[in-house]
Amino acid sequence: MRRDGKTTSLWQDQMPDYESENQVLKSDKIYDVLVVGGGITGITTALLLQKSGKNCIVAEAHSIGFGTTGGTTAHLNTMLDTDYHTLINDFGEKSAQMVAGITLEAINTIKRLASDYQANCAFKEVPGYLFAQNEEQAKYLDKIVEASRKVGISIKYTDQIPLPVTYQKAVVFDKQAQFHPTRYVFALAQAFEKVGGTLWQHCQVTDIDEGDNIRVTTSQGIIQARKLVYATHIPPGVNLLHFRCAPYRSYVLAVTLNNEEQYPDGLVYDMEDPYHYYRTQEIDGQRYLIVGGEDHKTAHMENTEICFRNLESHVRQHFAVDQIVFKWSSQYFETTDGLPYIGHLPGASDNVYVATGYSGNGMTFGTVAAIVLTDLLTTGQSSYKDLFAPGRVKPVAGFTSFVKEQVDVIKEFASKWFSQSDLKELAELAHDEARVVEYEGTSIAMYKDERGQIHAVNPTCPHAKCAVAWNSAEKSWDCPCHGSRFSCDGELLTGPARSNLEKINIDELEEADGE
Repeated sequence: MRRDGKTTSLWQDQMPDYESENQVLKSDKIYDVLVVGGGITGITTALLLQKSGKNCIVAEAHSIGFGTTGGTTAHLNTMLDTDYHTLINDFGEKSAQMVAGITLEAINTIKRLASDYQANCAFKEVPGYLFAQNEEQAKYLDKIVEASRKVGISIKYTDQIPLPVTYQKAVVFDKQAQFHPTRYVFALAQAFEKVGGTLWQHCQVTDIDEGDNIRVTTSQGIIQARKLVYATHIPPGVNLLHFRCAPYRSYVLAVTLNNEEQYPDGLVYDMEDPYHYYRTQEIDGQRYLIVGGEDHKTAHMENTEICFRNLESHVRQHFAVDQIVFKWSSQYFETTDGLPYIGHLPGASDNVYVATGYSGNGMTFGTVAAIVLTDLLTTGQSSYKDLFAPGRVKPVAGFTSFVKEQVDVIKEFASKWFSQSDLKELAELAHDEARVVEYEGTSIAMYKDERGQIHAVNPTCPHAKCAVAWNSAEKSWDCPCHGSRFSCDGELLTGPARSNLEKINIDELEEADGE
């Protein structure tokens, strides 16, 4: 299956693209709910809504699992990136208890759905471990333990962790889990279609006309719906939430070990910043150690290959590595206050909803979002409506005018052909190298692939005029402002942008070596 990067994740291996039922898109039909996005949030939400009696359609710009769901490490946690000590301080003990409760409900929902639809996703309940390696971390770990107990998390100190590392203090907590995410989402998608849902892949939303009935223009035709859910990891267009969610990338290795005893039975986390996370996954009889870390803000690392090298060095320092089988990176969004935004999209019509800002807990919070959104769209109420309300973020003065000015900000780029004889900078590009160059006052983002072919695009992101930067690991142009990502030819991989980078025509594309 395809994913939004050039590296291959463990979850893509031996997985074809999902094949949806051959259905006809009827432009005159009005669906109850249109869900935009075919990851764990969108597919779970659509299935739950369809089972509740709503007539739903899913529009996925690529193929399901294309985004973060296909690049996760698939930890299922009640112990979150934003710890309960912080949540109690920022939101109060009752709200923190609610977070603990709904995340446990989400894990149990995944367990139930995996069983109900025979997902063959290797769902497994496992303990979780958190360990401190110095005095400062150990003191903070004590605060986490105290706060976690207050909100109902079963947690205790332990003198054993399933990793070959040294540590000062460690804890173990119950009722965590893991699974194979793409097998799970594929099974839910099949179930959604079997109960009457409509799933359209390669259906990119290009324009939305809001109102009592929402009219959506897509690459496949017109879709009309009474309500709309953005399950796209970050909503498209320009919205308040883009300025309250920061995009990050995380790096992952799946390795085989020479020592079978070193595969950890559980989810394990250190307390470094950024932290490392570990677990074991068995697929068709083969065990893999999955290790992630080296997180940084999107497009803020000049050479992303270094992140993989650093992670590999870390793994080899502690484990008897046989082979690095898979390596990949993925994107997530951090909110300003540590909790996701789930509910009505600020600034949109009352019938437009969103779920975003999951931090590193996408599989858990994606399912939380499906539970909350299903309640909101079927009854109008949810016990968690206020806790996760996107409207808890208030726009600053002048924000509405700013958004208006940013929409469709990109002017038509020069459509003339550039020749290589004019662009002397091209000769300086090595194979598999990218750079933004200036030519007669114009910025051009260029990449020379392994065959020597030049790919050139306008480096200005069509979302809010930020300049993209090259991601050498995933061979993509990434926006540092709001996380939009594009292929070397400018094709949109990840929103919130709604359109591609403008492609630049360069004559004589084939470049001879040494020319």
